[in-house]
Amino acid sequence: MNPLLRIRQLSVHRGGAPVLHGIDLDLIDGEVIIVVGTSGCGKTTLLRAIAGLDLPVQGSIELDGQVLHAQGSSTVPRSRPIGMVFQGLALFPHLSVAGNVGFGLNKHPRSERDARVAAELGSVGLNGLGHRFPHQLSGGQQQRVAIARALIMRPRVLLMDEPFSDLDSATRKEVRTEVLRILREHGTAAIIVSHDREDAFYLGDRIAVMDHGRIVRMERASSLRKEWAENPFAP
Repeated sequence: MNPLLRIRQLSVHRGGAPVLHGIDLDLIDGEVIIVVGTSGCGKTTLLRAIAGLDLPVQGSIELDGQVLHAQGSSTVPRSRPIGMVFQGLALFPHLSVAGNVGFGLNKHPRSERDARVAAELGSVGLNGLGHRFPHQLSGGQQQRVAIARALIMRPRVLLMDEPFSDLDSATRKEVRTEVLRILREHGTAAIIVSHDREDAFYLGDRIAVMDHGRIVRMERASSLRKEWAENPFAP
């Protein structure tokens, strides 16, 4: 099976210092990969490079056969069929929930935009909340708004950076369940950065372990669950 997303020998520098070193990664259609690793190992930089926010110094990125980045050529972020949910969510506080979700549809007719926003809010369980503002929502509801805003553009791949880090334990479990449901219902492939092994086990089809800018392991989530249960300190 040809991968949906194909990354080869991807390297990124920041301030002249290497952050990613020769990353190879394949993501198949509908798959969820969880990226884990210690702080500063390059997890967020990997997402930013895929989204086009950080420019690699080496390597290639292809999505569904389309070259997004190669030496001397790079597709701008807004032209990539990729959605991203940032750590901290980055919702617009001055816009309503509906305004946030429909932000990327401003060039569409009002009736079409309203219909798509309503449908997307329904898909993430936020029916009737389009008139509210982010500060009027719970942390879990804000997370769903951020996901809806990314998915309304129908990305082929969704990138999520520590999406549950600001949630309490009970809300974290609830939203984690909702995220997996939403991804499966939309058929959207995803790469999710997390520091939490339970997130990885619950959401991931495969788990990528990063260390010092490299992917040092890629395993089925079920295999790593057994190994880490026997040895909690295993990398």
